[in-house]
Amino acid sequence: MVQPIIKAHDLKIVYNQGKSNEYLALRVNEFEIYPEEYIIFFGPSGCGKSTLLYCLLGILPPTSGELWVKGDNPYAHDAKWLVHYQRSTIGIIYQSFNLIPSLSVLDNVALPCIFAGLSKGERDAKGMQFLKRYGVDKQANKLSLNLSGGQMQRVAVARSLMNDPEILLGDEPVGNLDSVSTAEVMRTLSEVNTNDRKTIILVTHDAKHLPYAHRVYHFKDGYIEREVVNPERPQIKPVALGKTILTEIEKLARLYPYITQTELRVKSIVNYLTQDLGFDQIERLEKIVELMISGKANAGDVLGVLEKPVVEGGVGMSHERAESIIKKIDKILEEALQIRRYRFRRNENVAGSSKQDDRIRSIREALLTEYSMAIPDEKIGLFDDMVASRISGYIQTEDFEAFASRPVDQKGLGLSPEGAHSFTGYLEKLIAQAEHI
Repeated sequence: MVQPIIKAHDLKIVYNQGKSNEYLALRVNEFEIYPEEYIIFFGPSGCGKSTLLYCLLGILPPTSGELWVKGDNPYAHDAKWLVHYQRSTIGIIYQSFNLIPSLSVLDNVALPCIFAGLSKGERDAKGMQFLKRYGVDKQANKLSLNLSGGQMQRVAVARSLMNDPEILLGDEPVGNLDSVSTAEVMRTLSEVNTNDRKTIILVTHDAKHLPYAHRVYHFKDGYIEREVVNPERPQIKPVALGKTILTEIEKLARLYPYITQTELRVKSIVNYLTQDLGFDQIERLEKIVELMISGKANAGDVLGVLEKPVVEGGVGMSHERAESIIKKIDKILEEALQIRRYRFRRNENVAGSSKQDDRIRSIREALLTEYSMAIPDEKIGLFDDMVASRISGYIQTEDFEAFASRPVDQKGLGLSPEGAHSFTGYLEKLIAQAEHI
């Protein structure tokens, strides 16, 4: 079984500890990275992502907690051991390149091998191989100041790989580059991960980079707010069936990477409730839905805002439509709670299979009622099994939709493609809300 290359437990980093300006910069409960993963630390400036990166680099000791890299705690050793660790296990690429302006490009790349004891001939030969690989060999004898930003960063990538580290860190490595150079460097890092089979850990605040990663850790205020698996890349970290489920919330998170989980839930419901309102109306609807799903507003409060004219700060809906929306929100939240309870009892192996069945029955009836459908009695067991499998994460959205559109004689529901898509979409709304109750 594959073991993590990096693990942390209850890790905290406090700046100026014991002083009046003491500041908790990082708090990580559990954290694992596996060999050959491409991991992104994502979030705005000051959220703790670079703090964790430099802790992994071996230059920022944790205030408390435990950190293991390749099964060892780097900070349990002396300074000499840490130098060896930084030279052979970890490589790093900085945003500001950190090339030495008085040295040639080749000498900059070969520099790490001096401390590894290689002769000048061996250093230069190895350095030229990397420069050719990254398309900057013709600049080998130039000073680094004469290169473009993209060329300097590719030189920095080459330098970071000279001692063949297993883990490569990137601290906003494309933050100072134009779009063309950024694309080149990001492609280079992807090749290093895929072809050289290096573990990549990249710090970025740019959502465009997220698709490169196997997994993304979203940081906020010094802690990891959530972990998002990229479904477009085969996963290296072992994931038990039912433990990780990609929902609409995570898809929305790609479009709105900086908003909170509650705000994502609100968007999921509002997207479902309306397609014909103006921007101001949608914004007001989102605010009142947020209050409702967080328990800060009751149905009467929501009804008042929905019916109030737009010019008075309301949404401007008819009484009938406002009531219909409130009923839909209540139904979604109630069935989401049933999903949550079902998962809890299943995961905890709580006794009471009849209650489990009741919850699946409730979810099934909600789906059928929403789409005014009926299914033959002989299909109910199969239908319930598919619903349970999807909300438990054993099958994906596409699998459930395929089941809904499959002919009845092929163990499906026999819905039209459009009907199966809508039917599945409603189930996904329920699952999305259940993820974060």
